[in-house]
Amino acid sequence: MQTKLLYVGKEISPMSEDKMKMDGTEKDDVKGVDAMVGMGEEAGLKEEVILVDEKDNDVGTEEKLAAHQDGGRLHRAFSIFVFDADGKMLLQQRAGHKYHCGGLWTNTCCSHPRPGESLEDAVHRKLKQELGFDTELKEILSFVYRAGFENGLTEHELDHVFVGRFDGEPKLNPEEVRDFKWVDVEWLKKDVQENPDKYTPWFKIILERVMEWHKNNMDVKK
Repeated sequence: MQTKLLYVGKEISPMSEDKMKMDGTEKDDVKGVDAMVGMGEEAGLKEEVILVDEKDNDVGTEEKLAAHQDGGRLHRAFSIFVFDADGKMLLQQRAGHKYHCGGLWTNTCCSHPRPGESLEDAVHRKLKQELGFDTELKEILSFVYRAGFENGLTEHELDHVFVGRFDGEPKLNPEEVRDFKWVDVEWLKKDVQENPDKYTPWFKIILERVMEWHKNNMDVKK
């Protein structure tokens, strides 16, 4: 199965779908759901996500784990990228027991809004829950992608991308996050190219677009 994506955002001019397609299936290094799900994560898998069409219209809800099985069902999600005053990006390393991509590095925070919850409320809730801080956030684009994993799960998301600024020290929730680091974006671009297996598939897909935006908008609060 190929990783497939289609941009639906408007603020940043997207690359063509043909140019952005990735060869092969993105995989993580975990072999089974049961082996990596902790108690907190197990409870989280029983939460529902919002199913959508490719225009982001609500079409129903589904239990989180079920939405990632049998090829995945398209659902609403978000990814947050936070920068400091020096332009460094805050990365998190996902907790090892996450239901997929455990132990991989990724953007500052990512998750799904709950049924009846707005994206605006969801991004601030999750940022505080995972990293212990909150900040002003701005949506810059959205995109659709599908990525399969070796444990049989599939991510199929309409992912809304938010950016923000923060200059303090995160307070990690160990149920969600193993570690964090602030990184120079040029170093990050090189490391992703040289060590792609260290990073989540959605992060690799969208990184270049976010870096382009950041280069042209150094003050993320504008």
